[in-house]
Amino acid sequence: MCGIVGYIGNKKAVQILINGLEKLEYRGYDSAGLAILDGDNISVFKKKGKVSNLKKIVDDDFKGSIGIAHTRWATHGEPNDINSHPHTSNDGKTVIVHNGIVENYATLKKVLEKRGYVFKSDTDTEVIANLIQEFKKENKNTVEAVRLALSEITGTYGLVILNKDDSDQIIVARKGSPIAIGIGKKEFFVASDAAPIVGYTKKVIYLEDGDIALLKKNGTYNIRDIKNNVRNPKVQTIKLDLEEIEKGGFEHFMLKEIFEQPKAISDSIRGRINIKNYSVVLGGIKKYEDKILNAKRIIFVACGTSWHAALTGEYFIEELARKPVEVEYASEFRYRDPIINEDDVVIAISQSGETADTLAAIQIAKEKGATVLGICNVVGSSIARLTDAGIYTHAGHEIGVASTKAFTTQLSVLFLLAVRLGTLNKQITNKKRKELLQEFNLVPNLIEKTLKQKDKIFELAKTFKKTKDVFYLGREYCFPTALEGALKLKEISYIHAEGYPAAEMKHGPIALIDENVPVIFIVPEGKLFEKILSNMQEIKTRGGRVIAIANKDNKILNSVAKDIIEIPKTNDIFVPFLSIVPLQLLAYQVAVLRGCDVDKPRNLAKSVTVE
Repeated sequence: MCGIVGYIGNKKAVQILINGLEKLEYRGYDSAGLAILDGDNISVFKKKGKVSNLKKIVDDDFKGSIGIAHTRWATHGEPNDINSHPHTSNDGKTVIVHNGIVENYATLKKVLEKRGYVFKSDTDTEVIANLIQEFKKENKNTVEAVRLALSEITGTYGLVILNKDDSDQIIVARKGSPIAIGIGKKEFFVASDAAPIVGYTKKVIYLEDGDIALLKKNGTYNIRDIKNNVRNPKVQTIKLDLEEIEKGGFEHFMLKEIFEQPKAISDSIRGRINIKNYSVVLGGIKKYEDKILNAKRIIFVACGTSWHAALTGEYFIEELARKPVEVEYASEFRYRDPIINEDDVVIAISQSGETADTLAAIQIAKEKGATVLGICNVVGSSIARLTDAGIYTHAGHEIGVASTKAFTTQLSVLFLLAVRLGTLNKQITNKKRKELLQEFNLVPNLIEKTLKQKDKIFELAKTFKKTKDVFYLGREYCFPTALEGALKLKEISYIHAEGYPAAEMKHGPIALIDENVPVIFIVPEGKLFEKILSNMQEIKTRGGRVIAIANKDNKILNSVAKDIIEIPKTNDIFVPFLSIVPLQLLAYQVAVLRGCDVDKPRNLAKSVTVE
């Protein structure tokens, strides 16, 4: 995934582009670059590393009111100055920025090389620039040359294109990679998502796959599809506020987003619980409730943190609604020819709504006739548009690459879905439903109390600074939470960590335990407390350092655990909401102490929009 910014209007473009890149740097930070069109001259600047490196070589007073910019997450070609975007055609007239992958670039490159084209970079993107040049020989119209070039490409792209022959326009195209166009007063703002746009305008168009947009400096625009049919997409209003994407006094976005979880969960459940009769209302999927109830299977498809949320959702639904659930990695689902029937319901989960593998899984499920629903955070995203119906999580904008509030709001929606299905399925009595929903309404406050453990958790983090391996263990609802806790530590501190069902340790991994390996247990005071305690004893006996996330500090735990982080007592079903918070805070502080870039961890991007 990469970040794209574009501007055309009457303002100086350079600062708008740099500001946009800074807001999109969570999408890629291997390198950054920009190009400014001023009259018939295009100036290109690009630099390996973060946007701050680019800023050092670009003059803030640089003239030109048309420009494009890019922050890269490398796929083809190592991160360096040459492979950085923008890329230029051999004749120097066409300059482009690109998010996506050209799957047939090797074939196209060979064809172009036979025609005399010379390639300077190792990227697949340079093929597109030269292909446009080639088609422009036959057709002077730049938009038509772009359309013909893109017709030859297999793969995905979000593109913004400048051409010296057309000094009053930019061209934008999309296939499988999100692009938004902000509409101002005789000016346009282009970006991979709304973050760089919201400070200038609230009016936006989201391009659909196959769209090619021509944006003119006089404030007019024209959108056609790749077959040259006229398109008239709806102009939408961005609901994102600028303050949502600022740090708000926190040192990092991740820490801010951890502390936003009580509000995010409240926003996620607002209007969905009827307090009068303690019922659940999910308007987004109301028309499909019978379909879900009559489905032979519910199949979740997701990646990363969303997969962990889906696994927890399986536990919710099977316990409360007694419906069979399967959880699939979208990246595996899409390639293994899954057995899907028309009476299956596939539910795709994604924070961004743009995850490439999840989108591909949706397409397969639809082709096989399944009902496809979505759970995502971003209004107007690809998943929101491609699914039959869905539920928004309303987490607010999440910038930290390591998801935090996205996870807990996904859990919130999945719990409400389970309660709704259990009610319709007559698996939950009115009394039980009321008790569950009353307790669920307390979860935001319980997370507030958990967050007050921050200083104790930060003190514990000091002991992890030089740790090389960590295990996270839990049972039942706490097993997916253990997976998520381990993922957080891996993502941002670069410490090897693994999550396991607690009882599985003795089936192999316990061989790795010694005094240098911390083992973190999630220990709710529920029906499996004694079982988990036994697992803790097994680790202590072998010299491992036992750390407990528990409902209370008691004598039994004190005899086994070296450190205990307390969370409020709650129903077992809600323990994941509380227990993940200390694990997020621990991962955060360990990363800070190790000098890692918390919000932009190496080799990762916020959403994976390419394979």
